[in-house]
Amino acid sequence: MNESLGPSIDDLEDLRVRLTGYCYRMLGNAADTDDAVQETIVRAYQALDRYDPALGKLSTWVHRIATNICLDLLRSARRRSMSTDFGQARVPADSGDLSSPLSPEFFVEPMPDSRMMCTSDPAEIVDQRQTVRLAFIAALQCLAPRQRAVLVLREVLAFSADETAEIIETTVPAVNSALQRARARLSESPPATADVFQPDDTDQRKLLDNYVAAFEAHDIDGLKHLLREDARSSMPPFVWWLEGRESILTVMAASDTCVGDRLLPVAMNGSPGFGQYRVDDHGVPRAFALLLVEVRGNRVAHLVTFLGTAERFSEFGLPEALD
Repeated sequence: MNESLGPSIDDLEDLRVRLTGYCYRMLGNAADTDDAVQETIVRAYQALDRYDPALGKLSTWVHRIATNICLDLLRSARRRSMSTDFGQARVPADSGDLSSPLSPEFFVEPMPDSRMMCTSDPAEIVDQRQTVRLAFIAALQCLAPRQRAVLVLREVLAFSADETAEIIETTVPAVNSALQRARARLSESPPATADVFQPDDTDQRKLLDNYVAAFEAHDIDGLKHLLREDARSSMPPFVWWLEGRESILTVMAASDTCVGDRLLPVAMNGSPGFGQYRVDDHGVPRAFALLLVEVRGNRVAHLVTFLGTAERFSEFGLPEALD
């Protein structure tokens, strides 16, 4: 940033990825995140002549604008969750009865890592992956909006207590109190753990390659060796979900719906993911759903198939169809 000329639109654009990660953690869905980030940059640009660098960093000033926009959106928003938060797991005998899907506004949505990772430092990338995991985003939604903002600003984005107080427009004691309450609330219902996603890890890569091969071949026996005994499978926007390797495999074996489907890897929510393609009437594999895979103990622990997400493939850098 040229101090003599002041900040420019390019300086604001440099904050876009960081703002996307912040707004997504606050809001839990893609469309509202995009709207909030764009509105933040527009408002900041329109008010650049009123920004005084002597009073604080540009990032602090811009995050204050973003926070106010997110808090406004959250006043009328429904709390977003995962399918596993809605009641008990189904058993294979009644898994065919999906009932009616809920509105997408009930669920936390996936986001590509490429839109949220704002560092090239390996250690920082690991930390950022942990704080955009789907389970962590869902856990954040249980917090009151201002507590959520304080926790993310302080413990994820590393703003100081003074900077956070400026962003939230409150006092340092109030920030510290809100952070303490947020930590206590998360400790009551901590998000499920998962192995840190390391794309270059040989064991993880082998596990995921084996999963793709078994899934595309509809190899139930092969999948059995890759799933944890306590694995879960869910398909938002349905509240239906399964728990246990045997339940998942029983349902997969009883259906030929996925036969012929193909998977293309993509990183999402700090976890390995895939674009799932289904063959159309002309034999062309076309975008069907985004699939997130969480790994624990070098076995697949949770499969989340986001139905109705074919239109978002380009956002994840995935083609709409495969050769």
